[in-house]
Amino acid sequence: MPKKDPGPQVKNPDQYEALKDKGYSKQKAARISNSEGAEKRGGKSKSYEDQTKQEIYDEAKKVGIEGRSKMTKAELIKALRNN
Repeated sequence: MPKKDPGPQVKNPDQYEALKDKGYSKQKAARISNSEGAEKRGGKSKSYEDQTKQEIYDEAKKVGIEGRSKMTKAELIKALRNN
């Protein structure tokens, strides 16, 4: 059965489909596949602990974490890891 086209809102359809195949929800797969540099990651990015709160906040903003403005650095890290 051919896979459905996720539409123009998904910037990286191959990654989107791979995430869907792994069991991610449509929303989460789209969010991850649309984040900048997502396809370049895989152990090459700095750990969250080595980044500033502003860098982590900006990443949380890119992936659409709600309530991020009131979160501490540790809370932002937890939200990104569990997103």
